[in-house]
Formats: sequence, C-alpha cells, structure tokens
Amino acid sequence: MKSLSIVMTGAAGGVGRILAADLLSSGHRLLVTDRNLKELKSFYQEAAERYASQLSLQKLDITSHAAWKKTLEGFARKQGGLDVLLNIAGFLQPGYSYDVGEREIDAHLDINAKGTIYGIASGAALMKQQGSGHIISIASLAGVAPIPGISLYSASKFAVRGYSLAVAQELAPHNVQVTVLCPDAIRTPMLDLQKDYEEAALTFSGSRFLSAREVSQSLQELIEAGQRGRAPVERTLPWSRGLLARIASFAPATNMKLAGMLKRKGLKKQSKYQVKSED
Repeated sequence: MKSLSIVMTGAAGGVGRILAADLLSSGHRLLVTDRNLKELKSFYQEAAERYASQLSLQKLDITSHAAWKKTLEGFARKQGGLDVLLNIAGFLQPGYSYDVGEREIDAHLDINAKGTIYGIASGAALMKQQGSGHIISIASLAGVAPIPGISLYSASKFAVRGYSLAVAQELAPHNVQVTVLCPDAIRTPMLDLQKDYEEAALTFSGSRFLSAREVSQSLQELIEAGQRGRAPVERTLPWSRGLLARIASFAPATNMKLAGMLKRKGLKKQSKYQVKSED
C-alpha cells in the first residue's frame, strides 16, 4: 500500500498510541493531535526522532470547529492532500441520568459527539473538494444498543454512528468513503476507570475484552479496504457481540428484560477485574 497522509485524534493513549506506531512503521505520514501538546510531545519523543520525516504533532481542541478546519487544511496543503481522517478521541464517565450534572453532559456531547462531528464535517468538505479520501470514526457497541449506567456515553456514540452513516451516503457520489467502527469494551484506561462504578456493570458483561492491538488491526484493515474502494460503512467488533447489540436495538423491550441478567454477570466480572491496561 502506498504512503498515505493521515490525521488522527486521540493519539495520546490506548488505541491511538498503538495505532500510530503501526501506521508509522508501515511508512505512512501521520499528524497526531491532542488538546495537551506538552503531554503529546512526551508520549511521542522517541517516535519523533525515529520518524522525523513522517510524524507531525499538533495541538487540537476537537470541540472547536475553527481549529478543526485550520488543522486539516494546513496538513493537506503541506502533504498535497488528506487521505485518511481517524476520529479516535473519546470521553466516558459512568453515571445514572438522575445523578449526572451539566459538566458530565457537556463533556460527553462536546468531546464525543460535537468533537467527532466537527471533524467529519471538516474532513468531508476538504475531501469532497479533492475528490477522494476516507473518514473513519470510532463509535461503540453502546452506539448500537443503549447501555444504562453509561447513558450519556451511549447517546453520544449513537450520534457519532448516525451521523457517520448519513454522511457516508452524502459523500459516496464524490468518491469519499466514510466508515464507523463500533467496538465492544477495550482494555484501555477508559475501561480501567469504570472498574469501581456499579453503574458500568454492563460494560463488563461480555465474555472477554478487546485489546488495543485488535482494534488497531481492525482500523488498519479498514484503511487498506478504503484504498481498494471497498471500505464498509460500518463494522462491529467483535462480530458476534455486534449481532447481539443489533438484536437488542431492534427489540428494546426484550433488551430491558435481559439487562438484569447481564448486569449480574457484569458485576461478577467487574469485581474480579484487574487494572492492567494495554498502552
């Protein structure tokens, strides 16, 4: 596969750091972004020396539409175009609807929903003009079936998924592909922080957790499929849990009846969960 120009959010930890290393080792040109540039530089100090000609680091507040536009247009000018946009940044704080306040509501919608939508919209305008490109965003299985206890996260990921699926149809006539990846729980710091929240029990109800490496591999497969013009509009990970999520979304009354059983299962796994994130 040829060297691609790629912009990535959420590069400071979890899936982002592993994916960035994989993309750089494959010869791609990569702009990694974060709101905290100092922290980003500390994470990528060694990589910046090793891949000096391929790697760029930049501060980006994804909750600013103007910042998104400036970042993507500047990178595209420098690289002669933008091949792939990866929306990976995310936020999660467990909490029931009657316990959360303005700060939690705003954080989920500003970072997960608006931050990703701003990126997709900015990338769509640029890629439509150049007549090519691929936008890939991470949503969640919580954006396929609603998950009580992390309802704000679920709502924000429903927004990402719905917007992505609609924009995919808008951009198809312009040779621009859009993909939304909906993974199950991934063993990263985002999962670790849910360990002590009873509200997040359903997050732990699966048979196993995905590794950051698995998600990185899936994203690379999507990029490669996009280069062949065959990127799927949506992929769930793993497929089996994705099927269950679709069934739950199709039959919400049945899903509510199963929630109690799944919560009990999740609480047992949650109590045994050991914080040992894969970075």
